[in-house]
Amino acid sequence: MPRQPAPPRPLKTPGSEVTASGASVQQAPLDPQPAKARRARAPRAKPNALALDTVDSSYLQTLMGYNARRAALSIIELFLERLAPYGLKPVDFSVMSTIGHNPGVTSRQLCATLNLLPPNLVGLIQSLESRGLIERKPHPHDGRAVGLHATPKGQALMVQAERTATELEIEKTAKLTPAQRKTLLALLQKIYL
Repeated sequence: MPRQPAPPRPLKTPGSEVTASGASVQQAPLDPQPAKARRARAPRAKPNALALDTVDSSYLQTLMGYNARRAALSIIELFLERLAPYGLKPVDFSVMSTIGHNPGVTSRQLCATLNLLPPNLVGLIQSLESRGLIERKPHPHDGRAVGLHATPKGQALMVQAERTATELEIEKTAKLTPAQRKTLLALLQKIYL
């Protein structure tokens, strides 16, 4: 049987592909940028929300916790900055101040007074002791307990640190009169004492 001539092959043009059946299929033009980049160029839909000129936080301002936290954060930010040269964070300062004003205080008493968990206090006491700021001495009335005392180095540090803390609090509460400041302290203490 004579051989029949093969059908003419489709011409392959740029941007086309020849399939297994011999048909020519046009491909999408190649884009030098990946699809992700093309999506990034596409304009995004704008959210269906109104732009606010002011934010209403009036409800939050009626909450004691919200106001106390905002006031505390305002003071703590400055506290961290001003007491950094002394190497004292707020909890270090509180512990050192309590030890300085109560020579011989025990770890248990510190935890109860400052609302600290005993495991958290252990490392803090070790750190202050390694810095030479406090020392442990036998308790005069309880043979099982150890009293904590500020060393001369710790006492000198706390004189400066407490002066700095007092100055920054007066600065941050400058909008209050001395009587208002005293009243505010008394009212806050009624909440947690």
